[in-house]
Amino acid sequence: MAGESSSGGNTVARTFKALVENAERKFARVRDAPTYARGPYSHYFHSVFKSYMRLWKYQQENRAELIGSGLQRWEIGEIASRIGQLYFNQYMRTSEARFLIEAYVFYEAILHRKYFDEGSKKDKGVRFKELRFYARFLMVSLILNRTEMVKLLVDKFKALVDDSRSTFPDTTNFKEWKLVLQEILRFTKADTSLINVRPLRFCSLFDSYPSSLPYVARFHAKKVLKFREALLTSYHKHEVKFAELTLDTFRMLQCLEWEPSGSFYEKHQVESQENGALADHSAASGLININLAADMTDPSLPPNPKKSILHRSSVTQLIAVIATICEELPPDSVMLLYLSATGNAGHGSASSSESSGSSRKSSKSNHGYHEKSSYLRDNHINGMGDSSHFFESCLWLGPSRDGGPNNLYPGDIIPFTRRPIFLIVDSDNSHAFKVLHGAERGETPALFLSPLRPSFKNPADSDTMHFGSQFTLFLTAPFQAFCQLVGFTLSDDDVDVRTDADNIISTAFSEWEVILCTSTSLHLVWAQVLSDHLLRRLILRFIFCRAVLTFFCLREMSDQYLPVCLPEFPTSLSPSSEVVLSAVFRIAKHLKVERCFNFHGTS
Repeated sequence: MAGESSSGGNTVARTFKALVENAERKFARVRDAPTYARGPYSHYFHSVFKSYMRLWKYQQENRAELIGSGLQRWEIGEIASRIGQLYFNQYMRTSEARFLIEAYVFYEAILHRKYFDEGSKKDKGVRFKELRFYARFLMVSLILNRTEMVKLLVDKFKALVDDSRSTFPDTTNFKEWKLVLQEILRFTKADTSLINVRPLRFCSLFDSYPSSLPYVARFHAKKVLKFREALLTSYHKHEVKFAELTLDTFRMLQCLEWEPSGSFYEKHQVESQENGALADHSAASGLININLAADMTDPSLPPNPKKSILHRSSVTQLIAVIATICEELPPDSVMLLYLSATGNAGHGSASSSESSGSSRKSSKSNHGYHEKSSYLRDNHINGMGDSSHFFESCLWLGPSRDGGPNNLYPGDIIPFTRRPIFLIVDSDNSHAFKVLHGAERGETPALFLSPLRPSFKNPADSDTMHFGSQFTLFLTAPFQAFCQLVGFTLSDDDVDVRTDADNIISTAFSEWEVILCTSTSLHLVWAQVLSDHLLRRLILRFIFCRAVLTFFCLREMSDQYLPVCLPEFPTSLSPSSEVVLSAVFRIAKHLKVERCFNFHGTS
């Protein structure tokens, strides 16, 4: 009998080893596949998922025999970590929240069951696996906005890095993990430096307004586009980032998604302590509920648009990805392109002439938009025109600034205007992209162009590399951006102040929604995307941003401090309109910062 038992154990061990090798072979095929990769990768990911799920189920059903054959707990943790990694990669490819939540479930189980604890104390290789696990779990927790878990993981990761240097003193590779730790600490400090009570994702509780819903429901343009795809890229020297996710793309990533709901956010709290001590899950069976996401997501929510994120990509790589997305974009769909980078104004460009700092009186702060728009309509390529101005100014998408693969010119975007595109440029040279208006090859692009320079009450706050872009913050968290602008700090005791301020902004946005839905002068470019909740929210926040910066007076008065949208919004929503001006005045008065603004002479 003992021989039969031993033979059975060997069979189980051999089968397990074969399953591991098969799964690892398939995993190697997709390990480095970019998240924006198309074609056969979907089939490969499905095949890898099946292999790892088969492996996971087998180790659950044969746990006793495998442990008897020498299976270590860290090996179980490594399998679970791979599955979590696969789920996260699939989320990055599809933007489906259920994959992100499934990744969280596996990573949390690894943490609580301490799969790596014993092996990591003795084996340098296992220690590296544990460090990678913490870094990946941190990324998932950050994107899910699990604040308490992030704090716990940062503390544990820091302690592990510090311990690695003393436990394995002869290894120099831990210096790289020290750099990763510094990157994480810098990122979390920047992300939490602003009070973020509301989720950045679209939440019906906060971002839908009952009084304007009937108007939104009845609104129907001649052409309606669905928001299907987004491409986000950011590069600034010394910018805050974690892995390949910069602070700006991190905010935009969440802003272009729906907030997951269900029991996950209501009941699923961090269980890091029980009776004051760390919970001991070391005796857990290894069972992980791989279908838990069904209880954590709301099937009634619309699908998130797919998002591709590029970091430090060459311009040719960026153009190739844009081309692929445009080629595969379904009919009656729109792609959002977000570019955040430092720029070069070149010579004689539209941006350089308008960013020269020409002063203007406050009473004229809102005029000139239509004059610029008229100028730009004439400033387009035609059969006899000169196209050189499309290649004078550029954005730098990499460290080299001497031309070549890192310079993105406005003219590089023109070929893609054959399809509907919503372009957001956040740069000190963003206005150079005005020349795209009127130069389209079939579809007029929707353009949001950032101010050339940020505005701050306190000069110390002007280092955007430490806190991210001000314009992007206005588009993703407008109240936080307002507070940062005027140097207003909320404490934990200011809940009522925050709530009342949110109500002021919500009331204003509701009124603006009604105006947008009933306006007879709303350009088709905006009308065709107005039915989309995510893009409509960006439009409302741009109107707010432009108005706030128009009236802000604690700096020189110049157009370089104002954002631009093309085509223009109706004059009924210009900064000088009563419905917009009054909203900025109310929020400023509520926070007692009226002195930061000049509301006179704007009628």
